Amino acid sequence: MVLEGIDGTGKSTQARLLAETLRKKDFRVTQSREPTDGPFGKTLRESATTGRLSAEEELDLFHKDRQQHVENLIHPALQAGEVVILDRYYFSTMAYQGIRGFNPEEIRKTNERFAPRPDLLLLLDLSIDTAMSRIGVRDGSGNEFEKRGALQLCRDIFHSVTDDFVHIIDAAQSVDHTHEDIMTVVEPILVSRRAQNTP
Repeated sequence: MVLEGIDGTGKSTQARLLAETLRKKDFRVTQSREPTDGPFGKTLRESATTGRLSAEEELDLFHKDRQQHVENLIHPALQAGEVVILDRYYFSTMAYQGIRGFNPEEIRKTNERFAPRPDLLLLLDLSIDTAMSRIGVRDGSGNEFEKRGALQLCRDIFHSVTDDFVHIIDAAQSVDHTHEDIMTVVEPILVSRRAQNTP
């Protein structure tokens, strides 16, 4: 299960709440995020604040970070029958690298050669004004991706993903109401999976 959306939608908070709720319901859960805390991910996080990497270098590091993530954590957790909850995945690369001039669909194809498609993509959605208010962008402050035009382009790319596994969640609500909406989508899927796996 992947939580995606532009900055300010509350992905990290909702990923944590989802993991906590599922553990209380006796599901085995692995929760992670991208970029990861591995060497490639750390370089990407530093670049987000310093801007020292070129767009090509960033894209290459995202792919390397994700390959390591899939091999070391995602595949093993799925094979062990755990629910994997990710705060960002390759859809974020499509959006954020897409606005830097790369083709989002090509990014998707490259990633899906090695990264499993999610069973569920929870797209947390907000208006650009609300997102900018939440992340504190005022009068051109904030990094490149937090400016209005960039946020709008990112949002448009996220909305271009229209697969059956995509569910749009209204993230303008309170944290609790957003979590309730997420559970309304998630719970029937997991109950069905659990029933299928019960001898």
